[in-house]
Amino acid sequence: MQLSIAVPANGALNRQDALAHGLDSFALAQLALEIKSSKRKAPLAIITANAFEAQRLLEELPWFAPSLVVNLLPDWETLPYDHFSPHPDLISERLSTLYQITQNQCDVVIVPVGTALIKLPPIAYLAANTFMLKKGQKLDLEAMRKQCAEAGYHHVSQVVSPGEFSVRGGLVDLFPMGSALPFRLDLFDDEIETIRTFDVDTQRSLYPVPEIRLLPAREFPLDDNGMARFRQNFRETFEGDPSRSRIYKEVSKGVASGGIEWYLPLFFESTATLLDYLPKETVLCLHGNLDIAAQHFWFEAQSRYRLLAHDVERPIVQPETLLIKADDFFGQTHQYARISLTTENTLNGLPELDIERRADHPLHKLQTFIAGFKGRMLIAAESLGRRETILQLLNDQGIKPALCENWEDFNTSSEKLMLGVTSLHAGFTKDDVAIITEAELYAATVRQQRRRDKDKARSTEGMLKDLSELRENDPVVHEQHGVGRYRGLISLDFGEGENEFLLLEYAGDDKLYVPVSQLFLISRYSGGPPESAPLHRLGSGNWEKAKKKALKQIRDTAAELLNLYAQRAARKGHAFTLSLHDYETFAEGFPFEETPDQLSAIEAVISDMQSGRPMDRLVCGDVGFGKTEVALRAAFVAVMGGRQVAVLVPTTLLAEQHYQNFSDRFAEWPIKVAEISRFRTAKEQAEALKGLADGSIDIIIGTHRLISKDVKFDNLGLVILDEEHRFGVRQKEQLKALRAEVDVLTLTATPIPRTLSMAMEGLREFSVITTPPQKRLAIKTFATDYSEGIIREAAMREFKRGGQVYFLHNEVDTIHSMREKLERILPEARISIAHGQLRERELEHVMRDFYHQRSNLLLCTTIIETGIDVPTANTIIMNRADMFGLAQLHQLRGRVGRSHHQAYAYLLTEPNRKITPQAQKRLDAIQLLEDLGAGFHLAMHDLEIRGAGELLGDSQSGEMQEIGFHLYSEMLSHAVKRLKEGKEPDLSSPLGVTTEINLHTPALLTNEYCPDVHERLVLYKRLANCINDDELDTMQEELIDRFGLLPEQGEALMACHRLRVAAKSLGIIKIDASDSAIQLQFSQHADLDPTKLIALLQRDRRCRMNGPDKLRITVAYEDISHRADFIKNIMKELI
Repeated sequence: MQLSIAVPANGALNRQDALAHGLDSFALAQLALEIKSSKRKAPLAIITANAFEAQRLLEELPWFAPSLVVNLLPDWETLPYDHFSPHPDLISERLSTLYQITQNQCDVVIVPVGTALIKLPPIAYLAANTFMLKKGQKLDLEAMRKQCAEAGYHHVSQVVSPGEFSVRGGLVDLFPMGSALPFRLDLFDDEIETIRTFDVDTQRSLYPVPEIRLLPAREFPLDDNGMARFRQNFRETFEGDPSRSRIYKEVSKGVASGGIEWYLPLFFESTATLLDYLPKETVLCLHGNLDIAAQHFWFEAQSRYRLLAHDVERPIVQPETLLIKADDFFGQTHQYARISLTTENTLNGLPELDIERRADHPLHKLQTFIAGFKGRMLIAAESLGRRETILQLLNDQGIKPALCENWEDFNTSSEKLMLGVTSLHAGFTKDDVAIITEAELYAATVRQQRRRDKDKARSTEGMLKDLSELRENDPVVHEQHGVGRYRGLISLDFGEGENEFLLLEYAGDDKLYVPVSQLFLISRYSGGPPESAPLHRLGSGNWEKAKKKALKQIRDTAAELLNLYAQRAARKGHAFTLSLHDYETFAEGFPFEETPDQLSAIEAVISDMQSGRPMDRLVCGDVGFGKTEVALRAAFVAVMGGRQVAVLVPTTLLAEQHYQNFSDRFAEWPIKVAEISRFRTAKEQAEALKGLADGSIDIIIGTHRLISKDVKFDNLGLVILDEEHRFGVRQKEQLKALRAEVDVLTLTATPIPRTLSMAMEGLREFSVITTPPQKRLAIKTFATDYSEGIIREAAMREFKRGGQVYFLHNEVDTIHSMREKLERILPEARISIAHGQLRERELEHVMRDFYHQRSNLLLCTTIIETGIDVPTANTIIMNRADMFGLAQLHQLRGRVGRSHHQAYAYLLTEPNRKITPQAQKRLDAIQLLEDLGAGFHLAMHDLEIRGAGELLGDSQSGEMQEIGFHLYSEMLSHAVKRLKEGKEPDLSSPLGVTTEINLHTPALLTNEYCPDVHERLVLYKRLANCINDDELDTMQEELIDRFGLLPEQGEALMACHRLRVAAKSLGIIKIDASDSAIQLQFSQHADLDPTKLIALLQRDRRCRMNGPDKLRITVAYEDISHRADFIKNIMKELI
């Protein structure tokens, strides 16, 4: 296949014929290779009409020519003059690309025209603020700190995102802009000994590197010179008093406020353009219809300027200062060698090739084409997994392609038909070569591009760990003394060196100091709101009473639980079998790529169903993270196994949507789906019930109606409970009656505290889906007072990009007057109204209109909480947001952001009404947790704000309030364990034995070793949670990795924990080890073998009994580790 583009002379223009998509990438890849091999020391710069085309070329070019270094200069992805800044990753990528252009390190640069028109920082700025760090180089920490701060890096205690750094003793953590991973420098005196990358989530080192490059953290300087220049330019540009402007005041303080990028020219004497960065020898390719795109961009910038120019507090720079005029830009390109190329109105030369699944020969179109085509042909899948699937499909139909790994393989081979993997978006034919991609084979199904970095699944462990954040004044539970308030970490010296203690304050201002090596006695109190936590008095006996009372109830709960367990283990559930071929075919119908979490949830569910034990699994995943697909796959397995499936949903709208979903996905299978809800007539419902009873209906979807007495199943195998948090305890109890043999799958974004606590205790299996689908951005959330200006701005931003808005007003009586207000504020809007009192048909009609964009603002009540997905609706405004619960706020916010656009949620409250402290907390929590996958965190917060309630019965609170959820659940799991071993739970020590250890030496992590108090507290708590030696080893490795070698006090802390782990099984309640003697005190119920103890006393003269329950050994060990080893050996002898 030959296609070459001649390189014109500088200043000349070469117009190319229009090329099909994919073919243009081939031609440009050939051109770039030619330029690379010539003497030109300059890249090929491609300017595209829009960001989508740029992304396509970025993916396709390297497939044709893997040796090319292809870089994209991404757009900021914010509207001109927006009040918030671009995503740090985008800025990082932009700086990286600009730097590589200046260093001549890239072969192809791709820039959308809208991005090319925005002015850039001068080249000198990048050069002056970029510096290298190499292994073995001398490093002055103070100078480095200053340099980092001037380059705009933030000093933090733990590095998590680009543009941050942290200095701890001899370790420096850095996350440079433009880098995929952060780095950790280990200093020996003032020399860099090693440089290693590390993982943001675990903070553990990964692999060493020889050097790193530090780019500035922003596209403008915030050092003293930069601020002075900004202030001077600001005063010259804008009239009036600059001190009235918020931006002016914040920059003067050195704060980069949101949207500061749109003031870029004020930071410099003069700015640069993209063309200033490109060398003179660069070959420019003008790709697509740039003229219209550039004019459109200009027009948008000017209309935004007219809209926002009159704000005194936030004056804005004129478009002429910020952007280059389109004509000037194209005028300046004339000095370069230019190639003009379009892809408009071109056909790819392929006939229709889509697979017809229902036909006897699904591939008949492809077979005809293969038979008739003279040249060579490549069928290309999107990934290796898809290649295998397609290979199977082709083999089934008698087509036997040869496999190839890449484009070069195909070119050098002589096989007529080959199958490979490509990143092309569409196929084409040229001369005697045809490339066919999935876009042609699956033209009818929406196959989204399956490309994105395999994001690491966030571990649930990590999520729970983050919640160990204790703030001062938070209530905590001490297992032996009850509920007190945490007042901070304090150092005290009792004559044996300084030790660290947690200070707890109890009722009547009593103080309790807890050594950090005994943090396992302390847990966070979450049984209700922190203000009203019931503080206990020290030594009053009330706490013991409360504990005993709770333990009695826990004992009953545990017995009930074991009973339920035993019943479910004894009853054989149905072990489903699975035909892999059918399942693969069904899974192919899923139009998106599964995220890693989603796959593991699906695998877990299917293995549960095949296991023959009744399944009870909770799948907790955020709104729009693909829980429904998990349900569909489970339903498929059940129905193929000859059982019926019941899907229980809370609202009629959702029932309708699921019915549509299930019907579409099961359309090609002999499976009958029915629905019982208000949308169905009485006759249809009666028929559905009859079909259920005689087994002719396989899947039934319905609201609460499904739980009623007259619904009889012929052969129920699986119950799917969607949006679990909307059902009451009683309805779930009714389901339980069904469920000892039936498999149950529960789906929810925000589990109610009780469900979550059951999952945490392992009473139910539990999967969390926390990876967002590709390209989903976190929803920006603002909580402000109600104001018409904000409503107008929010709606206009959305309408501008062709989107739609939900306006939530949860009072049916006043909804029409609200409509009049909105019509006045937003004359452009096409408003429709949806609420639960409309007739079904009407409601359906309104929703359908909104979905098809006939209306662009939906004024509605919470009926949309579980509604239809509208990908183009990306802004939600909630009026009187303080009236909603936390889970509800999260569900509602999840209605938007269903596509890759930035979504916004505005929570409005009435300005002159006082909000209750609980409501304020809810609004704070939802604003804090903007990241995707936060539903799970929110449920944990909800557990704290509301309390958990009793686990099995209907009664929702009670004893738990008194002793706190955490301790309740620990006592419960301990009671279950005791009962399983056939022992009665011990009322005097509800959590088994706890060992007090005193090594007469400070045991702590020193301030120099880990300076952040909060981080220390988290580490202490994690050490306290380790239950065996392996976990302690892992923790020790992590500590040394993150902070350097342990100091002596840290070694002592580890020794304490190792002894604690070893002593628990022996029933030792106290170990006191000084440098002259060691004493072990046993509990009354200790499981000791008396013969071993007597043998020890007879054999070793240094041992003697000191009273009935203390063993004293007179040995002198100065060294802590020797002392600890000796105690361990003694304990081994007693086991």
